[in-house]
Amino acid sequence: MAKILLADDEHDVVTLLRFLLEKEGHSIDEAYSGTQVLAKLGVDGPARPAARPDLIVLDVMMPGADGYTVARRLADEDRTKGIPIIILTAKGGMRDLFGFCANIAEYMQKPFDPATLRDVVAKTLQAKKN
Repeated sequence: MAKILLADDEHDVVTLLRFLLEKEGHSIDEAYSGTQVLAKLGVDGPARPAARPDLIVLDVMMPGADGYTVARRLADEDRTKGIPIIILTAKGGMRDLFGFCANIAEYMQKPFDPATLRDVVAKTLQAKKN
């Protein structure tokens, strides 16, 4: 299945997402700050780039660099601009802000329905294949 990077500063959210998505057969990597996402993908910092994920589930409010900054930075890099991002956030009213980022595939608000999230992930991955 797919390699998915989960990026959220709330460990409980990451644990829930990991459970849901591993159950679907996906391989999961985790990041708990925006700067950690950028370092893992080789955009910033001394870390060697991890294997490129097929999809990123990204929170907006994170330490170091917020989700908007991360999405924009990834969109500016040739190596990462094609990775679709699902924004998952408790902060309402952000959809319009992310409308300008070509790499944003979907936008979901917390709390989210697990079945809907699974469907959105499947739809996004299928769209990437086509």
